[in-house]
Amino acid sequence: MSAIRFGLLCGSSPAMLSLYRQIERVAMTDATVVLEGESGTGKELIAQSIQLSGQRSDKPFVAVNCGAIPAHLIEATLFGHEKGSFTGAMRQQIGYFEYASGGTLFLDEITEMPPDMQVKLLRVLECGNFHRVGGSEPVQVDVRLIAATNRSLNDAVQAGSLRQDLMYRLAVFPIFVPPLRMRDNDRELLAKHFLDELNQEAGTSKRFSRQTMDQLGRHRWPGNVRELKNLVHRAFILSADILTLEIPPVGDKKIPTVVDGMLDFTIGTALADAQKEIILATLHHHRGNKRLTAETLGISLKTLYNRLKVY
Repeated sequence: MSAIRFGLLCGSSPAMLSLYRQIERVAMTDATVVLEGESGTGKELIAQSIQLSGQRSDKPFVAVNCGAIPAHLIEATLFGHEKGSFTGAMRQQIGYFEYASGGTLFLDEITEMPPDMQVKLLRVLECGNFHRVGGSEPVQVDVRLIAATNRSLNDAVQAGSLRQDLMYRLAVFPIFVPPLRMRDNDRELLAKHFLDELNQEAGTSKRFSRQTMDQLGRHRWPGNVRELKNLVHRAFILSADILTLEIPPVGDKKIPTVVDGMLDFTIGTALADAQKEIILATLHHHRGNKRLTAETLGISLKTLYNRLKVY
């Protein structure tokens, strides 16, 4: 199977085809999007693909990792500050919201944002304006917001790290980003894609060993696409012609993988974990059709919704 490119994304699995359709639906709107998925699944690339597929494609795309900004600086970083508003503020400085005006602001790891800042973010989403730190005049902006998290929003609310009202405001259009283990044959396609890029840059024609290609479908990929890309790059540097990936053992964590359209479980996988993966994989197989998913699994639609809410 050949790879299907969509924006900056690459993959042909049912999970990715479902993702492409969701992006197509939401890209032409200004609806707030929240991406939920494990670390390394490519959430920023998805955010960029949403922008490239919409009416803001020629406008700024600004990415911010909320967990990387010190709590005492995040307000000035996002909203900017006026001269003299605090020690060291020698001149006026605009923030990321103003930089992104007309385009898209991507807030990664949104659940790491301090609670007091979440209140101010909620106001911006509701009103479309804010005050720079030390400023008295409102600043009006036109920003399409895309947020991302590697944890469940409901779990973050229950843990007290995310305000419930902000969760509802962010989740206008939630998108689940599938982990690599649920992307069927995409592992081989992505590995070849990354190798082709490296070969093109270096003017080489290196290739994978058959053993390596067989290993790709058996590994659980806890680091997802990021792990695969880094392993390919390392093997490219170390290999003269034929690449062999040094895939590290994951330990005792039992994570099922999708192989040729079938879930492959390790003996000892917890029943709750197996049930979760079966439900999510079936949902992706049926392209997000919840009624058909419930019928396939032999459960009621209400039970399916309850399970998805928990996940």
